Amino acid sequence: MKVLILTGIFPPDIGGPSTYVPQIGEKLARRGHEVTVVTLSDHLDHDDTFYSFRVIRLPRRAFKPWRMERTVVTVLQLGRRADVLFVNGLALESVLANFVLRKPLVMKVVGDLAWERATGWGWTADDFETFQRRRYGLRIELLKALRSWWTRRADRVIVPSRYLARWVADWGVPAEKIVVIYNAVDPVDGVEPMSVPLQTPVKAVTVGRLVPWKRIDRLIEALNEISELGLVIVGDGPERPQLKRIAQELGVSGRVYFAGQRSKKETLSLMAACDLFVLNSTYEGLPHTVLEAMALGLPVVATAVGGTPEVVRDGETGLLIHSGNRALEKTLFALVTDEKTRQRLGEKAQRWVQEHMSLEVMVTSAEEVLQGELRGVETL
Repeated sequence: MKVLILTGIFPPDIGGPSTYVPQIGEKLARRGHEVTVVTLSDHLDHDDTFYSFRVIRLPRRAFKPWRMERTVVTVLQLGRRADVLFVNGLALESVLANFVLRKPLVMKVVGDLAWERATGWGWTADDFETFQRRRYGLRIELLKALRSWWTRRADRVIVPSRYLARWVADWGVPAEKIVVIYNAVDPVDGVEPMSVPLQTPVKAVTVGRLVPWKRIDRLIEALNEISELGLVIVGDGPERPQLKRIAQELGVSGRVYFAGQRSKKETLSLMAACDLFVLNSTYEGLPHTVLEAMALGLPVVATAVGGTPEVVRDGETGLLIHSGNRALEKTLFALVTDEKTRQRLGEKAQRWVQEHMSLEVMVTSAEEVLQGELRGVETL
């Protein structure tokens, strides 16, 4: 099978697709499939020779109409040889190109790009669920209509959680097209902790794009009430200058380490150097970073949003909190002052991931969908 994978981000970028696409691409290639990945990138000269598949990088910072045109042309050129298009990003360009190609198109949806764009551009401050239900003015409704249109053009839609499957169905995608395949995590054996420049007794780590809905500002504010806690922030994004200002204004900048964008290996090493993992998002489909933290044996504190409660069992494999209240400080303080609970939660989380989040099962399920077979795959 010849698979053309499209994605908006790819290593060294940080984000769900940047973890998933190399995973699935490598496994499919090793199973004998011919895989090509097309991605936007700020690192056009990045060394991709160690992958078992071909990577084509297009300039992310190019003039957008030209970038879209070049992406469509690239999909047209490469798609002629492909048996199937696997869209993990660049959905509009892929769907437009496929009007000519007429190839089977499988799309993985991990969130709502309309909501992300509207939030990032300052058009709305509503959370994910409110955004789905509410009616807006013309510009946001056009965004939502466009997102629904390109998603409905897919032959199959893969989602990482049953939570997200319900919303995708509300976009007008027939239920029989939607396939739930949970994310998985690579084995993390042999990860060596990396030294971090924090002197606090306990260190928390968060990983992800620095964007408004990750609510990293609240993590920094929580340090004001927990003097024993330091925070490692792995990732980059438009919120970074503002987050640094908040840390300085609160007088906690000495307890916050902005590690920036790191490779996957460095990210895992930074996580392994910490005592707990925290994710304070107002929305998540099913976060890879939570699974990686659990695989490392870190206790997880996460907001009970999106698909996160499907893997973090409150009080068993982690602690769930509600976004927007004071539970964040209380929960972090309880873990900071209770090493035994941290150890117990971390050990249970690690065992649960090893038993339930098998990479081979995920790849086989995706492979069956790409081949048009749904045997043993959970549908909505």
